[in-house]
Amino acid sequence: MAALIRNELDKAPFTGTVFVFRARRADRLKLLYWEGSGLVMTYKRLEEHSFA
Repeated sequence: MAALIRNELDKAPFTGTVFVFRARRADRLKLLYWEGSGLVMTYKRLEEHSFA
C-alpha cells in the first residue's frame, strides 16, 4: 500500500498523513499512516451497513 501511495498518488507515505482506502463494496476501510517508528494499518469492516 505504501508503494501505491508513492507511485499512484505521488505522495510520501512517511509524513504522518492518514491515507484511507475503501473497498468496492463500501463495507471495509483500511487506514495507513506513519506513527513515527513504523507504518500502521488499521482495518475496519461493517457487518450491516456501508460507508458513505
